[in-house]
Amino acid sequence: MTGPAPANAPADANAPADANAPADTDAPADAIQAPGTPEALWAAWPGWAGLDRLDLGGPRRVLVVAAHPDDEVLGVGGTIASLAAAGARLRLVAVTDGEASHPGSSSPVARDLARIRSAETLAALAALGAEHAEVVRLGLPDTGVGQHEEELVRRLGGLARDVDLCLAPWSGDVHADHEAAGRAAVAAGLLTGVPVLQYPVWTWHWARPGDPRVPWQRAARLPLDPEARARKRAALDCFASQLLPIGAEPADLAVLPPEEIAHFLRDHEVVFR
Repeated sequence: MTGPAPANAPADANAPADANAPADTDAPADAIQAPGTPEALWAAWPGWAGLDRLDLGGPRRVLVVAAHPDDEVLGVGGTIASLAAAGARLRLVAVTDGEASHPGSSSPVARDLARIRSAETLAALAALGAEHAEVVRLGLPDTGVGQHEEELVRRLGGLARDVDLCLAPWSGDVHADHEAAGRAAVAAGLLTGVPVLQYPVWTWHWARPGDPRVPWQRAARLPLDPEARARKRAALDCFASQLLPIGAEPADLAVLPPEEIAHFLRDHEVVFR
């Protein structure tokens, strides 16, 4: 979940509902850097009851796409835990290594983020009970995925040919890397006939309950049992490079402070179909 990336990707067929509505002139230029929506507002939203409940069924072969290490746990970590417990075969594709999560930092940690974040992913998978998942690191540049989108479509197409479901970032998440990864996954799904479910991450920060920019008509809830929730919590704790400051300077602040993590501790996860 690399934070400071511009949301400069073009719109596509999966653009949010009401995408042509007039822009909010009071909205900050960078929705991710602006103050976010408190989780208490989301928790009180009655609209959850109107979202379909989605059951992924029994064991299957699943491709999970993450723009950055930790996106998969934030978005669908509980679902990964449930799939692993059911015996699913999992393949995780880390599109980037998340090396740009702290731009401007002079901390030694910042220079080693690719290695650190990849190691955190392995620890998180173990916490989810998915330690046997295949992990594929593509090594595309953090904050630059959109410049390699055609390549990403080809590579995801190859990796999707022996699976029957793909979980990928939402192409409307207002983070350029998430959006490019989501578009590429959808394109690869069309090429291979693999259904793609897209999970939001930054949406819970910049959107608001009932937000017309979000395609709620395509949303579904993936319920999490207590075991899956506990495993997700433990997996999130593995990403110390994102949860804690990596130094004493302003550029070293945590990307995922407690108010952000609160969005991902619910008893369900959300995907767009």
